[in-house]
Amino acid sequence: MAKTKTNQPGSESNSEKLWGGRFDGATDPTVERFSASVHFDRALARYDIRGSIAHAQMLAASDLIPNEDAEALVAGLTSIQNQIDADEFEFDPALEDVHMNIETRLHEQIGAVAGRLHTGRSRNDQVATDLALYLKDACQAAQLGVLELQLILIERAKEHIDTILPGYTHLQRAQPVRLAHHWLAYVELLSRDRQRFFDARNRLSHCPLGAGAIAGSTLPLDRSHTAEALGFTAPTRNSMDSVSSRDMALEIMADTAICMINLSRMAEEWVIWSSTEFSFMELADAYSTGSSLMPQKKNPDVPELVRGKSGRTVGNLVSLLTTMKGLPLSYNRDMQEDKEPLFDSVSTLRDCLEVMSGALATAHINVERMAEAAQDPMLLATDLAEALVREGVPFREAHEVVGRIVAHCVKTGADLQHLSHADLSEFHSAFSSGAETLLDLERSFAERTLVGGTARERVQQAISETESELIEARKAVEDMA
Repeated sequence: MAKTKTNQPGSESNSEKLWGGRFDGATDPTVERFSASVHFDRALARYDIRGSIAHAQMLAASDLIPNEDAEALVAGLTSIQNQIDADEFEFDPALEDVHMNIETRLHEQIGAVAGRLHTGRSRNDQVATDLALYLKDACQAAQLGVLELQLILIERAKEHIDTILPGYTHLQRAQPVRLAHHWLAYVELLSRDRQRFFDARNRLSHCPLGAGAIAGSTLPLDRSHTAEALGFTAPTRNSMDSVSSRDMALEIMADTAICMINLSRMAEEWVIWSSTEFSFMELADAYSTGSSLMPQKKNPDVPELVRGKSGRTVGNLVSLLTTMKGLPLSYNRDMQEDKEPLFDSVSTLRDCLEVMSGALATAHINVERMAEAAQDPMLLATDLAEALVREGVPFREAHEVVGRIVAHCVKTGADLQHLSHADLSEFHSAFSSGAETLLDLERSFAERTLVGGTARERVQQAISETESELIEARKAVEDMA
């Protein structure tokens, strides 16, 4: 991590600032500290350098600066990137932001030629470009993180295709499902999350560089040259929109919050499943902690923290939405407040995807306990109602009949699974001979062959098809330009 100077800002006169020519007096040190952003926007350093290199090369190609000056600028910027990578670059809060830190170091390294770099450029279009590049990478990284978790879910699904457990609604036992089918549900959720990041990245296709502070430039900048060099398809079409919009940051923060909510739901299940009362799942020691007082405790801290951190990403989104809602066109300094919540959401999602993948890959599944819970005969009550439907009974009537049968079992202690044909016929004459044999798990699963159902062959097909899609998707994301 690059270093930050601890000296108090405010020692620099306004004449040394990019905008200092208009001012006679120095900025108050309190204002310097209040407005400085380098402690967080330095996360944009590599993108700032990429944009500056492309800008310098465009200036030379457009005959706005000599080729030798462009070469010196590129060499100096490359050297600064190497210093940052080697943790040898010291960021100075007195220099306000990441852009001025890099430009000041460039002056120190190559002299007055560094002053040519800002030709035809404002910090407004500069930071908008940095942010677009950062967001493109963030979308790609999020997709890869989601894919990793999805592929682990697939592996665990293959391992547990014959593991049966109750499915739940309202956290009450509902119908039996395969654990593989349950995990495939999360794969589907995560696929939509991944698609949202893919779509957002596609919308980051236009380059803001060259838009200037608000109205472009009188200089003959080749914006298409810069856009192509930075991997965009074209320049942005409106200079005011280019420097004043943060909707892409908002969109990606919304995508992040939605993905985190889905992770939180999964995490909540793991917390419940790992409780003594359920005992469906045990997290590995590497993904658990103990108690400082109670030596017997093994706590599911990882999913609990994921569940908790989901709230941070929702809060970050609301924070930036609130910041942007009252801003007139075009740029306003309020927009400096976009970066901390954005960076926090991006890093939070990255970390949560990583720990959830590791925790799932190493978790122990208590197959016997799940199977025991799935033996609850009430789980097949719907099958009994559908047996009446096959005999021509309207579903609402069948539902009421089976409801009375269930109530009878609850009151008398009778076992639904052990009711005879004669017992069932007392509630409705349409029960055919052999209806009592319907209350069998294997038969119930075997009959659920509809698309999206829990029959073994359907789940196996879903695993195979989804795994192929995910492997193909991972290659496509890895190959993104």
